[in-house]
This record gives sequence, C-alpha cells and structure tokens, in this order.
Amino acid sequence: MNRGRVTEPAGTLALAGWMAFAVLAAVLVSDQGGPLYLDQGLLSWSVGHRTPVTVALARGLTATGTGVVPYVMVAVAGLIAVRGARRRLVAVPLGMLCLGAGQAVRLGMMELVGRARPPGQDWQTQASGWSFPSGHTTTSALTAGLLIAALCLRSPRGRTTLCVLVACWAAGVGLTRVFLGVHWFSDVVGGWLLAAGWLGVCVGALARWLPAHHVPCAPEPGTPRPSDTADRQVE
Repeated sequence: MNRGRVTEPAGTLALAGWMAFAVLAAVLVSDQGGPLYLDQGLLSWSVGHRTPVTVALARGLTATGTGVVPYVMVAVAGLIAVRGARRRLVAVPLGMLCLGAGQAVRLGMMELVGRARPPGQDWQTQASGWSFPSGHTTTSALTAGLLIAALCLRSPRGRTTLCVLVACWAAGVGLTRVFLGVHWFSDVVGGWLLAAGWLGVCVGALARWLPAHHVPCAPEPGTPRPSDTADRQVE
C-alpha cells in the first residue's frame, strides 16, 4: 500500500466530512433542533406508506445496524484486509477500536446538540436518547466504510458488486430510521457525515503511523523479496 496515495484522500474525506457535519449541527442548534427541509415531508411520507410487511422488514434491517452484527462485520473486514495471522491480530482490534471510538464520538455529539426525536406517536420501534446524529446510521456507515476499504485493499473477484451491496445495506439501515419514525432525515445525514469524517481520520492515521510490517499488501516479515528470489535463481 502506498502511504501517500492513501493519506491525502483520507485527509480530504475527513476535512469535508467534519466541515459538513459542523455546518449541519450549527444549523440545528441555531434552529433549536426543529425539523429542516425534507424532514417533515419524509416523515409524513413514511407514515402514509407503512404496511405491516414493510414495517417488519424495516425493523429487521434496522436491527442489523447495532449490537453484535457491526462488530462481526468489522472483524471480517480485518481478516480480509491483510494476510497472515500476526497482521490479522492487529487489524481486527484496530477495526474494532475505530468503530467503538466512532460510537463514543457520536454519543458526545448527541449530548452536545441535544436534539429531540420526532413525535412519539409516529414511532414503529423503540428508541432512546437524543436524535442527532442517528446512532444506527453512524454505526452502519462506519462498518460499511471499513468493510469496503478492506475489499478494495485485497481486490477480490466481484469486489464492485460486494462494495455496492455493503453500501446499500448501510444506506438502508439509515433510511429505516426515518421510515420507522424515530429519526429525522437530517439525523441520518448527520450520521453519514460523521462516519465519513471519522473514517477519514482513522484511515489517514493508520496509513501515516502504522509500522511498515503491518501495512496491508506489504510482504510478511521473513518473506524473501522478489529481487532476493531472482538472485537465488541466478545463482
């Protein structure tokens, strides 16, 4: 992995994500947490288009955006991203740390903004705490970002299809929060922006400071370099 080719786009992603998140949060604070453009309209549309089947499907999908499922997916991402048992013993905990720390940052932002959720009579699932940014959305987006990054590092066959499926899963989890009435759409957007900013920070930091022998796509310690192998063949 070329460190320079990773740190620059990661830094750009982090800066753009955090700046957009800060602007959205500032608008909400100045508006005292009231619904923004599209918030009320999308909630009303969701309430008017619910059926028992769609509500059940939305509940099933939204449940995958929290709890053990995201951590299992991040563990899989760590196993995919690198080769060798020693590297995987580092990659998996680092992925878990990125996800757990991102959730802690999200909780801090929720307390800082203190936005109320939509009216309780529109809820179709249980929810607690403040509304902005959406926790399920942030968690699923962070998980998807780590898994997509791992898939891109290893470049497996069918990578594009897998990445699209993972991205659609994360987007679906976020949108179910609006459909089930427990979040405004701007809460979901805030979760996506926060996840983008945090992923940029984590990926940029790892690319910059991770020891060379743990960098993905680098040869395992003790593995002969191609030049060494060539020299032996010549001899």
